[in-house]
Amino acid sequence: MSSSVCNYGDEASADTMLKLRLLTWDVKDTLLRLRVPVGESYSAEARACGVQVQAEALTQSFRQAYRAQSLHFPNYGSDRGLSSKQWWMDVVMETFRLSGVHGKEAVRPIAEKLYRDYSSAHNWELLPGARDTLQQCQRMGVPMAVISNFDQRLQEVLTRCGLRQHFDFVLTSEEVGFAKPDKRIFLEALRIAGVSPQLAAHVGDDYVNDYKAAREAGMHSFLYKSGCQPLEKDAEVPNVHILPSLMHLPSLIEKG
Repeated sequence: MSSSVCNYGDEASADTMLKLRLLTWDVKDTLLRLRVPVGESYSAEARACGVQVQAEALTQSFRQAYRAQSLHFPNYGSDRGLSSKQWWMDVVMETFRLSGVHGKEAVRPIAEKLYRDYSSAHNWELLPGARDTLQQCQRMGVPMAVISNFDQRLQEVLTRCGLRQHFDFVLTSEEVGFAKPDKRIFLEALRIAGVSPQLAAHVGDDYVNDYKAAREAGMHSFLYKSGCQPLEKDAEVPNVHILPSLMHLPSLIEKG
């Protein structure tokens, strides 16, 4: 769907505004995004350590390594005795191996530095309207939380990016033990908040993991599609549930 004919985000009337006692958020590509592509940051860190690898090669290798690691050790290997740090270290090591760098001792300090860097604000930036939207929802008195397929570093990332104070609690898939689209992570958020699903809504950018999964848990949900991005194939989402910008959300909800 092109931006010229985009009609996402129909306005809600006063009698159709959602009354909420819990609003949960996805993080990556909903509130925060990477400042630069993974391949570029990996290449830059490698150069700083005296290792020359093209960003394009690292980008392709990362996709392959990440896909394989996620297949063999889903959810950061939480049910296989792996720590998320070891999980990511293995991904980085394999990424460089696939890109032609076979010396583990040369790659290990790069992997350590990258793991630390992605815990900081240096590699992350807020999406347009993210801070203002969170502040407005907070002023409305709607309790908020995070539900994310992220590892244990998310608390630190949110704190360093100046967002943690907006949320009553943060649930990561590593902590809970199951990842979106498993509805149990949403049910856990409802349990912690003591809220029925009919009084809760979730916001995210992924149709399956966010919009559909939250609804399967009985919650309301909104799908964030910046710039009128096309919907995923076979996705069925009413226009009023699609957010063309995060700032569109406060006009659709109120405190329950």
